[in-house]
Amino acid sequence: MNYQAKEERYQTMEYQRCGESGLKLPAVSLGLWHNFGDTGNYANMCRMCFTAFDSGITHFDLANNYGPKAGSAERNFGKILNKEMKQYRDEMVISTKAGYDMWPGPYGNFGSRKYLMASLDQSLKRMNLDYVDIFYHHRMDKDTPLYETMWALDQIVKSGKALYAGLSNYDGETMKQAAQILNDLHCPFIINQNRYSIFDRTVEKNGILNAAIEEKKGMIIFSPLAQGLLTGRYLEGIPKDSRIRTDGRFLKESALSEEMLAKIQKLHQIAEGRGQSLAQMALAWVYNREGITSVLIGASKPEQILENIAMLKNTSFTDAELAAIDQIAL
Repeated sequence: MNYQAKEERYQTMEYQRCGESGLKLPAVSLGLWHNFGDTGNYANMCRMCFTAFDSGITHFDLANNYGPKAGSAERNFGKILNKEMKQYRDEMVISTKAGYDMWPGPYGNFGSRKYLMASLDQSLKRMNLDYVDIFYHHRMDKDTPLYETMWALDQIVKSGKALYAGLSNYDGETMKQAAQILNDLHCPFIINQNRYSIFDRTVEKNGILNAAIEEKKGMIIFSPLAQGLLTGRYLEGIPKDSRIRTDGRFLKESALSEEMLAKIQKLHQIAEGRGQSLAQMALAWVYNREGITSVLIGASKPEQILENIAMLKNTSFTDAELAAIDQIAL
């Protein structure tokens, strides 16, 4: 394909530091959770990566188990990176994770030192990389001592296989305990990754958002569009090619009740009044919250990436708009 990035790619994107660290992330990052596995179209994957990078999205977020099948998203992204985008590696932030079920037996899951270090080695081989920029522990593990998991992250960074450590799906109390351990080890723990959206306020309830602010760590948000509920795709019913129809693992048809549809329609009206699509307003709402560094988007085609990035044209809200959104969603 002989990809050449656009020279003006940094002119419109916003970048924010992860807490007190020196690393900046784009306001919008590209997540490869969906549509980059073996069931995806490789040429379309390339176009999405090119469109993202041409638009100033420097951060590409993966995990060991992204697919299907598990590992295939890393392998496909590695192919794109090494064949088409290798000259831009130093302009990119590449992250991956380990914590969920990846291979059979007792050593392919959760938070042991053995699992985390082996998983990252496998991830680096799949992507043909010497290092990733951020390596996350993907979820809390009540059965493994927290110190062991944090020690593994520290050793991974000190080995040069990752530049920074991150935590994903942690609550506030556990994150603060982990931060203390990592600070004592002088490990550059800089970022948390959690789910957050107009419909899902868990990070407010479990203390992680306030804890990240207090600990001066970054927060990057996944599922800001509530697995597609906040995209506007369901205003007229359920399309045949929607995720509800094609992949019921994460978004089930039962989620689209009459009550939910009414909420989506009311939110859509607020977005129209702001001159935005529902997706743009939902992304702007998350990005506008105190303590948020970046929002992760997923996409099935390049045009969705461009539409989502356009949320940056209006990221401020009036008090009346925020109150109206809360009244509808909560």
